[in-house]
This record gives sequence, C-alpha cells and structure tokens, in this order.
Amino acid sequence: MIIMVIIFLVLLFWENEVNDEVVTSTLEHLHVDYPQNDVPVPARYCNHMIIQRVIREPDHTCKKEHIFIHERPRKINGICTSPKKVACQNLSAIFCFQSETKFKMTVCQLTEGTRYPACMYHYFTTEGFVLVTCDDLRPDTFLGYVK
Repeated sequence: MIIMVIIFLVLLFWENEVNDEVVTSTLEHLHVDYPQNDVPVPARYCNHMIIQRVIREPDHTCKKEHIFIHERPRKINGICTSPKKVACQNLSAIFCFQSETKFKMTVCQLTEGTRYPACMYHYFTTEGFVLVTCDDLRPDTFLGYVK
C-alpha cells in the first residue's frame, strides 16, 4: 500500500513538472499580460509577475531583463502577417516580423538577486514595435522591440 502511494506521488510530481514546462514555454504565457494585471503596489508589478509566471533562466538564475506586452493576443498573432519582414539579428537564416503599430509594454530590469525566486526588479513602461519569429502564422519567439 505504501509503495502504491509513493508511486502515485512520483507520477503526480512528474506530470506537473512536464505540464509546467509546456505552459511556460509559450510566448503568450511568458510575455503577454492583457489586460494588464492590477498589482496593488505598481512598483512590485515585475516581482509579482515574474514569480506568478515562473520566469527564470534554464539554470534557475534570475533573468536580467523581461518584457510584458499589454496587447490583445489576437493583435499580437497578427504580427505574423505583417508586411514588415526583416532579417533577425544573430539569426541569419530566419526572418523576423515587426508589428505595424507600437504596443504598450512593461520592461522589468533585474536590480537585486541571482537565484530565482530571490530576484528583485525595477520597471518602466514604454511603447515600441514588437519583433517576433513566427511558426505556422503564430508568434513563436519574442525577440525584443524597436522604439
């Protein structure tokens, strides 16, 4: 009986780990916050969102910078049909798509900490043209923005 309980707990843990990795790898989960999350203390927006969405480097260190886009997912998906197709920096064989309009964003910059979850961020808001790579007419990877 004890062995069955242990096996059940191991399978449950393993299943949650697999599902967590799948969810956290999507562009929408990592970068889209629409409508913008209403954090009671705006200065803690980045700290809250980074923890809530489990945003970190693969080696569990703090990300130096992370960007949240405050736009409808449907509008972000439309970037892949944009005529603004440009060569991606550092990805010579791949094309990037640039949004035709500027999107509102929050930029989170690491100020303290090295190991997740002990990361502290400063934030600023900005607007810019979003750059993405696309896979099957859907944004695949967020590469940054242009002012």
